[in-house]
Amino acid sequence: MTTTSQSRTSFATPQALSDWLKPRLSSDSLDSWGVKPGTKNLHNLWLELSEGETSLVDSSPPLRTVNVVTVRILGKDNLVLVESRQELSDGSFRDRFRPLSEKMKPHETTEEAVARAVKEELGSSRVVRIVPGSYRKKLEERNSASYPGLPARYVLHSVDAWVEGLPEEDFVTEEKEEYEDVDGTRGLEKAVSVRKHYWEWVCSDSLCS
Repeated sequence: MTTTSQSRTSFATPQALSDWLKPRLSSDSLDSWGVKPGTKNLHNLWLELSEGETSLVDSSPPLRTVNVVTVRILGKDNLVLVESRQELSDGSFRDRFRPLSEKMKPHETTEEAVARAVKEELGSSRVVRIVPGSYRKKLEERNSASYPGLPARYVLHSVDAWVEGLPEEDFVTEEKEEYEDVDGTRGLEKAVSVRKHYWEWVCSDSLCS
């Protein structure tokens, strides 16, 4: 993959993004976005760029860079909370089996991102206590499941935390719209969004049987 130092963080319209991507990405990959179950579409990527959650390195194929906060929520008896799957607005399901995670906003601290992630994905405001000394940062590079053919670099900011008031059994939450559309010009209905999160308590490492 040939890369340069130039990055793009925003495009005026989804069409402008499409025009920029087409000579840099295979048509088979681009055509699968929003069509292949569990994937997102071009409008989703445009919204991420518009919000400053994602940047694209000008390369062939482009490299998508995202800062992500990951919250390992601790429960009773050495259990931790994982999101087993998501139900999307197009009716498809996406397997996850990972801790609570959320793309970070520009200039957002880890603590702010943790509080927002808990509120948006677990429902209502809850008391969150981050375990002192648990913060870790690492870099992962892999192909994006949401946008096939688009390699991604994830800067992961992870913490352990206690969250009050969660059910002790497996449960489901519904998410409100991820992006706001104050003047009705952003066409949110064109994006694939998460409607429901499915949560399970699982054993932490090998500490329980």
